[in-house]
Amino acid sequence: MTKSSRFKNIPAELYDGWYETPSGNWTGTVELGLVLDALKPAEGDSILDIGCGTGWFTRQLGKLTGICLTGVDIDTNWLAYAQSRDSASRYCQADALSLPFEDKRFSHVLSITALCFTPDWKRAIAEAVRVAEKRIAIGLLNRNSLLWWKKGRKPGSAFDGAEWITPSELMEMASMLPLEDIRISTAIYLPSGSGLAQVTERMLKNRLDFGSFLLLSAAVNP
Repeated sequence: MTKSSRFKNIPAELYDGWYETPSGNWTGTVELGLVLDALKPAEGDSILDIGCGTGWFTRQLGKLTGICLTGVDIDTNWLAYAQSRDSASRYCQADALSLPFEDKRFSHVLSITALCFTPDWKRAIAEAVRVAEKRIAIGLLNRNSLLWWKKGRKPGSAFDGAEWITPSELMEMASMLPLEDIRISTAIYLPSGSGLAQVTERMLKNRLDFGSFLLLSAAVNP
């Protein structure tokens, strides 16, 4: 799935543990809230998480919705870790560019900052749309963000190999897919997770397009 083996030097336990820190938990909670608002899953729905990694988002969504999710990733070590932490969800290896599922297999499809690490993020999003029946929520990295300025444009960070995408690029691409009710939003304006960052987040929610977390949400055409 990845073109630079996303976070390849970070052990699964360390990566997952970041979400238990105050900054990581706040970041994950904000992103999770946007995804839930975008998908609005109901009882009986099925959900696919593409590029699930250690399964943090998969686990949280399962707990909040009561739905048994399916998580896929290319990294078998991270998948094993994810499964060890989550007996309620299903995890399997798959390439985001060629998903082993039939058309419209899942009610909803999500991905959190994973498809921007593939060799072709546009093709990966098209694959996500193909296997979705109702809605998609795809999180990417925003080039119009403070995080890109501080880390994304510099070599040697955890974001090496990532494709940073602008809201306008994402909207242009999404408009060519069989989607409707297309919405582009951003979050995590100040990536520090400090008190100031959290206040800023509440003040600027959905008002500006320079948050580091770039979310495409849309309904899939019947």
